[in-house]
Amino acid sequence: MTAQTSQTLAAAFTLTDAEAALLPTDAEVQAYAEHGWHLTGKLFSDEEIDTLAAAVDRYYAGERSRQLPVRPPKLAAWKPEDGPVQRHNDYVHHESDPIAKILCKPLVGAVAARLAQAEQIRVFQSTLIYKPPVAGEPTNVVPWHFDRHYWASCTSEKMLTAFIPFHDCGEEMGTITMVDGSHRWEEIGREDSMVRHFAERDKTDLERVLAENAAYNGAEIRKIPMLIPKGHMSFHHCRTYHGSGPNLSTRPRQAISFHLQDGANEFQRFELSDGSFAAYNHDVVVRRTADGRPDYADPEICPVLWRN
Repeated sequence: MTAQTSQTLAAAFTLTDAEAALLPTDAEVQAYAEHGWHLTGKLFSDEEIDTLAAAVDRYYAGERSRQLPVRPPKLAAWKPEDGPVQRHNDYVHHESDPIAKILCKPLVGAVAARLAQAEQIRVFQSTLIYKPPVAGEPTNVVPWHFDRHYWASCTSEKMLTAFIPFHDCGEEMGTITMVDGSHRWEEIGREDSMVRHFAERDKTDLERVLAENAAYNGAEIRKIPMLIPKGHMSFHHCRTYHGSGPNLSTRPRQAISFHLQDGANEFQRFELSDGSFAAYNHDVVVRRTADGRPDYADPEICPVLWRN
């Protein structure tokens, strides 16, 4: 995303009356705090979603507004030669201005600010996802995990994720599914045992971790599939366990996973049990702070989406 685009967003931290009516109510904010997830009203019009989908089609065809200045070591970057697996492409908000124009709607940031009880919301990451309509495709199944595991280099516990499908999205398509209230669980063991991405871990092992953490907390595992109409989205807390099943429908499940950070979030050195330090792709992409740390407020990569 260019600095000009970021400045345009900064000048647009206002909502229409119709948009303000879509913000979470006090009761919904409390429910998010208790359950760890929220289903929105219709934040995008059908026309906006169709425009976004068309921009994504052009992205898959090779259209880019710019490239990342450095290629991170664990970049998700599906290419046609990777075949009909589940596609993941990171940094689409930076690489495609047409995608960013729709995705970075201030209303999305305003909803996130209400849920996180934050004065400011910045983009953290955006991942374009395409789940092909292949019932037996193993990559389509996303095992149970929570996002905070991969953000150990972040200081914030308020980070959250919006899941934005391009169509009606239900169980048949393998919609995102939340483990209700799991963000409030006390976790067993060191957090650094889970910093590897779920795609690098055994699915059975992650099922075991979920069951053990639920048992330790005396909690029931309540799996809530998000039934999301076109133009609506779900939000979940960074410590909410979630996953998704196979796409059993006849069309692809297309969505963007839009990771958001509150304005207080910063990089921190988080030592792992092997003596190394947790890292995120941003660490080689963003500018540096005055004291030499990766700057998670770099407006080129992490623009402000909303400010109260």
